[in-house]
Amino acid sequence: MFNFKKVNNLTGWLVFFIAAVVYTLTVEPTASFWDCGEFIAVSYKLMVPHPPGAPFFLLVGRMFSLLAADVMTVAFWINMSSVLCSAFTILFLFWTITLLGRKVLKVSAENLTSAQTFSLMGAGVVGALAYTFSDSFWFSAVEAEVYAMSSFFTAFVFWAILKWELIEDESSSNRWLLLIAYMIGLSIGVHLLNLVAMPALGLVYYFKRHKQTSAVGIITALLISGAIIMAIMVGIIPGLPSLAGKMEIFFVNNLGLPFGSGILFFTVLFLGGLVYGIYYSIKKQNAVLNTSLLSLAFILIGYASYAIILIRAEYNPPINENNPSDVLTFVYYLKREQYGDRPLLYGPNFNAQLVDQQKGEPLYRKGETKYEIYDYKLINEFDPKGNTLLPRMHSRQPGHEQLYRQIVNLKEGERPNLGDNLAFLFKHQLGHMYFRYFMWNFVGRESDIEGAGWLSPLSPGRDELPFELATNKGRNNFFMLPFILGLVGFLYHYGKDKRRFFIVTMLFFLTGIALILYLNSPPVEPRERDYIYVGSFYAFAIWIGLGVMALAETLGRIIKNPSASSLTAGVVCLVVPGVMAAQGWDDHNRSKRYHSVDSAKNLLSACAPNAILFTGGDNDTFPLWYVQEVEGFRTDVRVCNLSLLGTEWYIQQMKRPTYESKPLPISLELPQYISGKNEQIPLVENPNVKNGISLPQYIDLVRKDNPAIKIAYRDEQLTVLPSSTLVQPVDKQKVLQSGIIMPSLRDSLTERMVWNVNRGDLLKPDLIILDMITTNNWERPIYFSSTLAPSSYLNLKEFMQVEGLVYRLLPVKVAGATQGYINSDLMYENMMKKMYWREMGNPNVYYDDNYRRFPINARLHFYRLADQLLNEGKKDKARAIALHSLEVLPDAGVPYDEMTANIVSVLVGVGETKKAQEVSDILSGRADQNLNYYLTKGRNNQREIQTNLYVLNQVAEAFTGKKEGEKYKAIFDKHYNNLVNTQGGL
Repeated sequence: MFNFKKVNNLTGWLVFFIAAVVYTLTVEPTASFWDCGEFIAVSYKLMVPHPPGAPFFLLVGRMFSLLAADVMTVAFWINMSSVLCSAFTILFLFWTITLLGRKVLKVSAENLTSAQTFSLMGAGVVGALAYTFSDSFWFSAVEAEVYAMSSFFTAFVFWAILKWELIEDESSSNRWLLLIAYMIGLSIGVHLLNLVAMPALGLVYYFKRHKQTSAVGIITALLISGAIIMAIMVGIIPGLPSLAGKMEIFFVNNLGLPFGSGILFFTVLFLGGLVYGIYYSIKKQNAVLNTSLLSLAFILIGYASYAIILIRAEYNPPINENNPSDVLTFVYYLKREQYGDRPLLYGPNFNAQLVDQQKGEPLYRKGETKYEIYDYKLINEFDPKGNTLLPRMHSRQPGHEQLYRQIVNLKEGERPNLGDNLAFLFKHQLGHMYFRYFMWNFVGRESDIEGAGWLSPLSPGRDELPFELATNKGRNNFFMLPFILGLVGFLYHYGKDKRRFFIVTMLFFLTGIALILYLNSPPVEPRERDYIYVGSFYAFAIWIGLGVMALAETLGRIIKNPSASSLTAGVVCLVVPGVMAAQGWDDHNRSKRYHSVDSAKNLLSACAPNAILFTGGDNDTFPLWYVQEVEGFRTDVRVCNLSLLGTEWYIQQMKRPTYESKPLPISLELPQYISGKNEQIPLVENPNVKNGISLPQYIDLVRKDNPAIKIAYRDEQLTVLPSSTLVQPVDKQKVLQSGIIMPSLRDSLTERMVWNVNRGDLLKPDLIILDMITTNNWERPIYFSSTLAPSSYLNLKEFMQVEGLVYRLLPVKVAGATQGYINSDLMYENMMKKMYWREMGNPNVYYDDNYRRFPINARLHFYRLADQLLNEGKKDKARAIALHSLEVLPDAGVPYDEMTANIVSVLVGVGETKKAQEVSDILSGRADQNLNYYLTKGRNNQREIQTNLYVLNQVAEAFTGKKEGEKYKAIFDKHYNNLVNTQGGL
């Protein structure tokens, strides 16, 4: 006879240790792409991240950062916080499975037989390890994101409520409820996903309190649980600060009291009422009221971690998103109002006509002596004919309409109805955005390429696939084993313990399909969103574990020794996590991967001292924030994110000094860029402005709010752009003396920059850029990242000098240089000596789809530089840079792409024919294989077909007139003729 409690604890900690070791071995040593760079930076210095913030996560991250020996290991240690949270999640999953397994067996811990103990341990180990190696959870476990810690809270709370169910003594069980409430409160400071599990917990409470259950009782329990979620999400998180804000406005504006008096009164009133309520419940011996109020108090204690956001915002750190330094901006921050909202049950479709806009509630800001109204919320009113139930096709973002129509086969001009919305729900939101991810985790994944589908056991083997898919480390085939075992556990659980089956099913549904219904995702996302649904995959892992018990019970009918049947089932089922680990290791191992940080350094290192660098999205900006804030790299360069430059708080921050960077040259004042002002400036051509408008004069008119550039729109005066042609005067003598123009272009310097913005209107970030251009007057270098959207350059590319992976704005135009003109000497120096390529040549380092996009851009710029040097007759330098590009970005680390094909012509031009042939043989062989797959096997992928034909054409043209090029041309002709014959050409 085994001591089950001891065995259960020891085995659980063994599983924890396995998970911790796996995640430690595969953790990323620095900041990953997306939000990780931001979270590490703000954790290290306790700053303010994007809404709604994650204050408890930041505090834990700060504690882990203290373990770092130097700034270069800060990211590793903050990543380790996710490693440990994930390992603890696995621990509590193990204990949850064994606890549910005991309920299935209907045997107390003291009366378990050895066979039953083996069965439970096997279930716990297999289920926990299956989740350990599941695709989405493993991804979050090795980076500094909130999802690992959020999963820990979900796992702990779900386990704790099951433990609470076992406790008969009411006073002892109530202590567990208070612990659960406190953990829920802390989880609010990480991510709100934990709250979604509340109805599942409500069912546990109902089943314990009521031996006889009914459908009405279950529905009532779910409704009460839902009401508790809403009370926390609406009543507590934004509700209490909102109420405090309204009271603050009343006390200051109506009663004439000083700032803070309303908040103080509200705090005293609310806390006093809560304390009195607890005292009253004790006096009246009302256990339910006492437990409820104490639970509320503990939730609030956990939620109090949000105080760090207010405190740090008041100090205005370098990263201070939304600047939530007072209660009004704090409420805006908590509600994530900058992201807008999405209709859920009823609302307009994407093509509903906007018929009116009404003023909503006023928006206040802190003035000198009171709170002032600076704008009103806009309430859009749409044509009722465009409204529908369940408006799944709601987004009005550019390009989304076409995608909606494509997904549901809706004709141009046709209005979507309820059926179309349901089709989008099932085909895209459920099918593509949930079940595809579910299958990734428990069946298999085609590749790591964005949009990749799931992989069935019958899918072609790697030897039948084109190179990109055959060598893709993200291609994992689990042969449906986890899915089958989970399905067995699902049916077994239903048959053995319907009550707890419904509890796990509710967790599975609420953290998966219910989230899909609530989030109402658009037709395209910036990246894959599988990490959102890890709670649902957690629930399925429970059934994977219970599937082991089902197999043990089945084997018990064949093997008469119960212990042997249980051990056999456990050992056989270990194949499931074993296959998942073997398949997933290479594409989840992030050790020795540094390019997210190096890509940021490559942008900064190419900038001149005291520069201004415009960047775009998350992957452009967050790694830059990390290297500056944590590693202290190039803090003289001011990174200016164009996605944020349309907000008043960010513009205010840009007008302040930071580290070695002086304030940005922005002349406009708050009244010109306050929220709601100059958000969009339409182009209204003035016939009197024939030769363009002077940019300094225009900015001055905007600064003075001059009626000359105003038109009446509704009940306000709207700023317009009177001409699409802008003129910027140039002080030639000053510019020449500064030495910023390369000698070959000095004769091209004129007294005016004249260009057409080529836009129908300007947005606020565009206005601020133009203000900086004219106000700066060439005092500070202005750069644009090479990864920005084309519209972000304001049609100024002909005035931009390429100096690396960045474009520098200069008052010299090179006609026809639509992608900028190259300063070959300066760019050569930057790309040869100032760039970082750590481990890019290591074939054992995994670079996923996001990472592989950056070398494509780098290879393009290597080619442009080499080609320019060749044209200038600088063969030695052209040879050096071409070979250097192949050395730092070799095929072994990051496979050659279409941009490498361009370099072949340079290699031929500098006499490196042998190297050119070596590269061309690799490229043409893969292109031939790819086109055979896409053209002859009916897999019509136009993008891949065009890319591979382009590669073949480039290498063939590089050897034009040379015998070596005949074979490349033959391959190109073969596929091109095949394409023409079968599809009529591209």
